[in-house]
Amino acid sequence: MAKIMGVLVCLLIVAMDVVAGILGIKAEAAQNQVKHLRLWIFECKEPSHDAFMLGLIAATLLGIAHILANLLGGCTNICSQEEFQKASPNKQLSLACLIFTWVILAVGLSMLVIGTISNNKSRANCGFTHHHFLSIGGILCFVHSLFCVAYYVSATATQ
Repeated sequence: MAKIMGVLVCLLIVAMDVVAGILGIKAEAAQNQVKHLRLWIFECKEPSHDAFMLGLIAATLLGIAHILANLLGGCTNICSQEEFQKASPNKQLSLACLIFTWVILAVGLSMLVIGTISNNKSRANCGFTHHHFLSIGGILCFVHSLFCVAYYVSATATQ
């Protein structure tokens, strides 16, 4: 029963991250379809409501997938370098994956939020280009799913 539950948790996390990634890439495509005028590194463009909504949903799904992986994966408590060196390889892998998931979350969520905010209706202005933030955030959602599953599997194997 525990193995089936573990597989379902992994599938849920992967599904949420994959959907978030696809939505991030679709938001980038919707953003590229609006009218814009570009002069060197400055760009004037209209915001895209579709890109705003898709980016918002992608960022929300990424956050929920991260919270689920951390809550259901348990707690990896290593406080010092000495404890880390004495820990089992499974526990070391769990901690490494946990750190990578947090770094990927920080970068991916930041990219999605910056891309989403640039498509807010009140932000119709000219400035520096903000290209590819949504698609990079979407790609990082896929990477996030890999490390979340690795974290969940290694963390639950040590318990």
